[in-house]
Amino acid sequence: MRARMSQSKNFLIIFCVLALAPLGLCAKAGYGGYLYPQFYDHSCPKAQEIVKSVVAKAVAKDPRMAASLLRLHFHDCFVKGCDASLLLDSSGTIISEKRSVPNTNSARGFEVLDEIKSALEKECPQTVSCADLLALAARDSTVLTGGPSWVVPLGRRDSTGASLSGSNNNIPAPNNTFQTILTKFKLKGLDIVDLVALSGSHTIGNARCTTFRQRLYNQTGNGQPDFTLDQSYAAQLRTRCPRSGGDQNLFFLDFVSPIKFDNSYFKNLLAKKGLLSSDEVLVTQSQATLQLVKQYAGNQELFFEQFAKSMVKMGNITPLTGSKGQIRKRCRQVNK
Repeated sequence: MRARMSQSKNFLIIFCVLALAPLGLCAKAGYGGYLYPQFYDHSCPKAQEIVKSVVAKAVAKDPRMAASLLRLHFHDCFVKGCDASLLLDSSGTIISEKRSVPNTNSARGFEVLDEIKSALEKECPQTVSCADLLALAARDSTVLTGGPSWVVPLGRRDSTGASLSGSNNNIPAPNNTFQTILTKFKLKGLDIVDLVALSGSHTIGNARCTTFRQRLYNQTGNGQPDFTLDQSYAAQLRTRCPRSGGDQNLFFLDFVSPIKFDNSYFKNLLAKKGLLSSDEVLVTQSQATLQLVKQYAGNQELFFEQFAKSMVKMGNITPLTGSKGQIRKRCRQVNK
């Protein structure tokens, strides 16, 4: 039986290299390890169905949850790679990434991932990693809100540690300069096309007043608002985002179709109605990104196609494979 499973795995690796690698669906992950879509076909054939079912129920109950789950995958991959380090609670020597500036009072959806993990553990104990269920939940969240689908390469394993400093320093921030954001993407092996396409995930979800307040009142420290922001839109935002207080008040990132995954985010940018400074710099600081924004604003299919490719690429950032890491029984803690 073991020999047959070994032969089967060897066949899948060969299939991955020859057939899937040219499509970007097969990722080399060090020490001969590969990510490939069929990873759980024999060990947990219902894995993807289980993830999709729990995500669908959560998004039906709270449409905002789709954006929250998508964001968790992004915030996980940009720290130590896609290894579910973000999901660990503080304990012993681990200081949780949930305490970092990008995640405090904003990262959410952990209870949905707990529910997915619990269902997977019942179906196939200690088989499907938390890192993989995060990647699948991000894809399913996109599809459920009207966005593109893609085949998710699988086989990531879970980290046994977290990096609070990595979370604070590596994740692009709303007030970062364009060059800083681009550098953070490049350090993860992502390029300017990935930057613009993945920013398009802001077609769903919310941002807190504290993340864009400076644009309304004091963009460069001279007491003046950001004039690259449409001033009637800015006036509207000021009614619920005052100079002080209201830090946690929520605003749609895409006010046109806030719970539908589409290309209106890019149309908003061209109308000077991108909410975050990190959104608006895509049209004000670089001709290359401006051209991409225009292309995606005019062609939703093109945006969807690139978004799917860039999500696969992001999901391939330095995963743990083979005997590295572990398959956590609970996503919030390392195995005893």
